[in-house]
Amino acid sequence: MLKKARLTLVLALVLAVAMLATACGGNDEPATGAGDDEEERMKVGFIYVSPTGDYGWTYAHEKARQYIEAQLDWVDAIYIEDVAEGPASEAEMQRLVNEGAKIIFTTSFGYMDSTIAVAERNPDVVFMHCSGDKTADNAGNYFGRIYQPRYLSGIAAGLQTETNTIGYVAAFPIPEVVRGINAFTLGVRSVNPDAVVKVIWTNTWYDPVKEKNAAKVLLDDGADIIAMHQDTPGPMQAAAEAGKYGVGYNSDMSVMVPDTVLTSPVWNWGPYYVEVIKSVKEGTWKPEAYWGGLESGVVDLAPFGPMVSDEVKELVEEKKELILSGEWDVFHGPIYDQDGNERVAEGEKLTDEEMLSIDWFVEGVIGTIN
Repeated sequence: MLKKARLTLVLALVLAVAMLATACGGNDEPATGAGDDEEERMKVGFIYVSPTGDYGWTYAHEKARQYIEAQLDWVDAIYIEDVAEGPASEAEMQRLVNEGAKIIFTTSFGYMDSTIAVAERNPDVVFMHCSGDKTADNAGNYFGRIYQPRYLSGIAAGLQTETNTIGYVAAFPIPEVVRGINAFTLGVRSVNPDAVVKVIWTNTWYDPVKEKNAAKVLLDDGADIIAMHQDTPGPMQAAAEAGKYGVGYNSDMSVMVPDTVLTSPVWNWGPYYVEVIKSVKEGTWKPEAYWGGLESGVVDLAPFGPMVSDEVKELVEEKKELILSGEWDVFHGPIYDQDGNERVAEGEKLTDEEMLSIDWFVEGVIGTIN
């Protein structure tokens, strides 16, 4: 019995020492892997106005969403596609909130009022609206100066046209689209004052058949180059089928129509989205209005097609460098409207506010703003 009692006492002492050592070790430095929690994950949501396969506007945002997940392994980026603009979109935005999204990017102009309304009901979520002009305590807006590469693409089109008639398939008569048409036309006429740009409105963002048919009307009316502000490659396909050239938009549309696309003003949202998400995580985000130009990389010009000469490429590059220098921008005067009235005097330029609300066409545009 005595021997057994001594053995029990020894075992108890060993156990006590072991427990004490473990406790001391825990207060000093845990063993490898102990207490190492996975980095807190963040869910980010996107609302798309058209399918991700439109190969246009939504496709550019979808590439950026994929870029986010590749760059930030602690982010889960989810999306809802083909969401109609207007009040009905509020339900889809709220759905993303209910699924745990802490940042929601609403990626079309017509989501503006809905974004603000849902933001007011969810003050703990950050909302970012693309192309609008409203902000709130937890909602900002963002866009890019796509008018800059549009101007550059206009130079290429102005030197490529043989009929001096360029068609433009346009979505809606809002400042964003009007500004792009004007910038493109200014580029065209900077190298070819005899050229005109004919505009047809489709009142759609995503309707491949309607947009392609609008391009066919312009081609039948004498256009030998088609430019566009649409979410599908339909206008580019119409130009190719007619043996004419095109200037794409949103993405490099030469991938879809390789032999006839001169170039495309394109979006590169990925790096910007990454910075916004990081700023929210770090607590430095503010509800600002962002409008980045060529210098930011958000907007750019896709590579030229093989039909564009080296001389044209050099001229475009010179103008691009001038824009990047900050010494000149697209809407520097003198600029005249369709009726020949001077809108911007020589030595002056449109302010950002004037560009963001522009509701008139420059000289050389054939069409009306309804």
